[in-house]
Amino acid sequence: MAAQANAAPVIIKRKKVIKGGGHHGGAWKVAYADFVTAMMAFFMLMWLLNATTEQQRKGISDYFSPTIPIVRVSGGGDGAFSGESIFSEMTLPKNGTGATMPNQPADGQEGAGAGNGSDGPDAEGQNELFKVVDSTLMGRGGESMVMDELKRHVITKVTDEGMVIELFDDDEMALFTPGTDEASPLLEKLLYVIADAAKIVESDIAVAGYVRSNPIVAIKNPVWDLSSQRATQGRLLLEKYLGNPERVKKVTGYADRKPAVTNSMDIRNNRLQVILLRE
Repeated sequence: MAAQANAAPVIIKRKKVIKGGGHHGGAWKVAYADFVTAMMAFFMLMWLLNATTEQQRKGISDYFSPTIPIVRVSGGGDGAFSGESIFSEMTLPKNGTGATMPNQPADGQEGAGAGNGSDGPDAEGQNELFKVVDSTLMGRGGESMVMDELKRHVITKVTDEGMVIELFDDDEMALFTPGTDEASPLLEKLLYVIADAAKIVESDIAVAGYVRSNPIVAIKNPVWDLSSQRATQGRLLLEKYLGNPERVKKVTGYADRKPAVTNSMDIRNNRLQVILLRE
C-alpha cells in the first residue's frame, strides 16, 4: 500500500488541433476572392454603361436574356437587320435612313397616288421589282448575269432615291482608261448586263460619276470635268444597250466630293453609279 502511495501521478495532455491554419482558418480567402470578383464585375458594368450607346446596351441585355424578345428594334434574327430583309418597309426607318418613300401614309390611310387610277406600282411593289433586278444581276436567286471575275466590281443597294448599282475600280482593272473618259472593255460588259437587267422595270435612270482626288495640286483641277465626262460616257453606253434613250433622265458628276472610302485618293473612289429611280 505504501509503494502505491509513492507512485508518480499519470498526467494526460490533450492537444487542441486547429484545422485550416491561421488565426481564423482559410474561409477568409474564399470570402475575399468573392469580394474581388464582385468588385471586378461592378467596375466592368460601370465601364460598359459609360462606353456604350443605348442601342448597344439593348443588344447586350438581349444577349443575356433567357428569352429572345420579338420587338421592332430587337428582332429574333442574328443578321445585320435582325432577321428582316433590307427591302422590308420597316427596316430603313428602323436603322435611321428613312422610309422607302417620304411621307408614307399611316395604316388604313391612302397616299397621294392611291386609288386615283395611277398605273405605277406602289413602294412595296417597286421594292419587289428591285429585288428581282438584284437577284437577276448578282445571281442571288439563281444564275448570275455578271461573270464572277466582273462581280467584284459591282455592289447594289436600295435607298430613298431608288436602286443604286455601283461600279468601281480595283487594283487590277479600271472602268476607264486612267485620266480619261474612254470606257474600258470591263465597263462596256458591265453596262451591257445592267441595261439588260434594267429592262425588268420601267423606272427612269440616273447616272452619276465620281473620281478620286488628284494627289498633285494643279492650277486646273480636272476632277469636275472628268467625273462629268465619265458620267456622260456611261449614259451613252446605257442608251445604246437599253434601246430606249428616253429612260435616262439625269447625269451628274460629283468630282471627288463624295469619296467611298476615307482615303480620298484611293482608287476605289473611281466609280460610276446607275440608279433605277423610284416612280
